Amino acid sequence: MPLSIIATLSVAKGKNAEFENVAAQLTALVNENEAKCNFYYFNKSREDAQTYIAMEQYVDQEAFDLHCKTDYFRSLGKELAACMSAPPKIQLLDTI
Repeated sequence: MPLSIIATLSVAKGKNAEFENVAAQLTALVNENEAKCNFYYFNKSREDAQTYIAMEQYVDQEAFDLHCKTDYFRSLGKELAACMSAPPKIQLLDTI
């Protein structure tokens, strides 16, 4: 069963450009290397310039687990976290 993730991310003021650069790198790596990822992208809120939404979908839990173990996710994830002003709010969703 496909697994979807919605992550709401709060970026610290002055860190938007850095966050967007790292997010673009991560998006490219995921889309190039993870065939079992149906989609992976970041969105910026039109209402709040410090809020970003990551939307992801994997063919199954195993594909998501593998994503979380990649070297690029671990290293770039740390860089993203350094730009955030609060922990991400993560929603795990089962596709119906």
